[in-house]
Amino acid sequence: MKRNAAKAVKDKNKNKSRNRPEDERLPVGRSFTYGLQHVLTMYGGIIAVPLIVGSAAGLGTDEIGVLIASALFIGGAATILQSWGIPFFGSQLPLVQGVSFAGVATMIAILETGGGIQAVFGAVLAAGLIGLVIAPFFAKIIRFFPPVVTGIVITTIGLTLMPVAANWAMGGNAEADDYGSLSNIGLAALTLLIVLVCSKIGSAAISRLSILIAIVAGALIAAALGMTDFSNVAEGPIVAVPQPFAFGWPVFEIAGIISMTIVVLVTMTETTADILAVGEIVETETGSRRIGDGLRADMLSSAIAPIFNSFTQTAFAQNVGLVAITGVKSRFVVAAGGVIMLVLGLLPVLGRVVAAIPTPVLGGAGIVLFGTVAASGIRTLAKVNYKDNMNLVIVATSLAFGMIPIVAPTFYDNFPDWFATIFHSGISSAAVMAVLLNVVFNHVKAGNTEDSSVFVASPTRAIRPDQLQAFREGDTIKDGRVLDCDGKEIPVVDGDKEAGKEAGKE
Repeated sequence: MKRNAAKAVKDKNKNKSRNRPEDERLPVGRSFTYGLQHVLTMYGGIIAVPLIVGSAAGLGTDEIGVLIASALFIGGAATILQSWGIPFFGSQLPLVQGVSFAGVATMIAILETGGGIQAVFGAVLAAGLIGLVIAPFFAKIIRFFPPVVTGIVITTIGLTLMPVAANWAMGGNAEADDYGSLSNIGLAALTLLIVLVCSKIGSAAISRLSILIAIVAGALIAAALGMTDFSNVAEGPIVAVPQPFAFGWPVFEIAGIISMTIVVLVTMTETTADILAVGEIVETETGSRRIGDGLRADMLSSAIAPIFNSFTQTAFAQNVGLVAITGVKSRFVVAAGGVIMLVLGLLPVLGRVVAAIPTPVLGGAGIVLFGTVAASGIRTLAKVNYKDNMNLVIVATSLAFGMIPIVAPTFYDNFPDWFATIFHSGISSAAVMAVLLNVVFNHVKAGNTEDSSVFVASPTRAIRPDQLQAFREGDTIKDGRVLDCDGKEIPVVDGDKEAGKEAGKE
């Protein structure tokens, strides 16, 4: 009997797992097509960090190429681990992993102190291991992420990515002569138009591939107009296997490790937010255990990355928007994208093809992608109860904090480095403030005010019982008139005037 009961429970859990939206398996061809769409969406972001850090380190073109190939290789492996998952590692959600932007300033600071690229790798490796140890404890904060907090964070993710989309649309390189030119912005607008047309065309398959179609079409149009050049694709090696410690053994410096550990805490906050965001979009459960598995995958990838000449890994928010806009929730699609990234890391020739896609094309697609993330957050905030509580002030303050580093990038320049590192990220700023205010107002009730605060939502409209008694079954209100069940208008009289008339008669 006990054995049968245990089997029934096991079968029930298995069926429940199979019914998760993210476990849907699509045909191989469609999986890799949608996976390629994910890769193209985040490609500009994943190669940006090795370009910036490599240039700051004074590396040559070939060495920067090694950093880019390594970033793709590790990003692919990390994506497969995160989306496919193994016991204790991987959230099993459609999350694309890649090199985090959060550590760029810190890594450049390490380089400026004379540590060299080896000190950067040492700091990333040590901080990744520290993050791996604290990941299970960090995941316990899930109870402090109710919809009012997750809605704020998801909205902020979308809003903070909009400057990225605008920069891409303008050309990506502020020092270029054609940066912000009408030709660049026009190409971005045309790409956006193709996305919208494909979404309107009435075909589910075309709509789901709208981003990929728009990027490919935009690249072909750019080539025809002479705005991009694919002639250099054949130059350079076709196959290149990432070599461990290609730049020498890592160097461990205490100051660099401490600084990078702060960055790791920031990336863990961002990854937690992305896990919650994609869980909301996919409409699946995201408990503390799942977040813990996701963070462990994040930190394991970050610890291994320096061995293969790469940097801190994190979930890419732009791909959360792609999940929302396409409706393709399968984690195996993202895993297929991870395989594509692995291949790109091993085949630089394919990487050069993708790299030739003009940045304005990515900007045009990014506008709708990142806007979709913000819209998803707004949808979550719309479900929050604002009556007789202080949720409105939580939303207002947290969103404002999230926007500060976006509208005023130098706002935290005179703050301590550790503080600036955390709050220079709009996502981290909003997340920290939202969690803190949620605790202050919703967990610590002492001192809360309900009736007198300007931030408490106004009560809903109400009518008095004596007014309600005047209505009969079937009465309706249409175009400002009160009609009975037969459609005849019921006259509306002024109660005070009628009372005056009655008094006059007496």
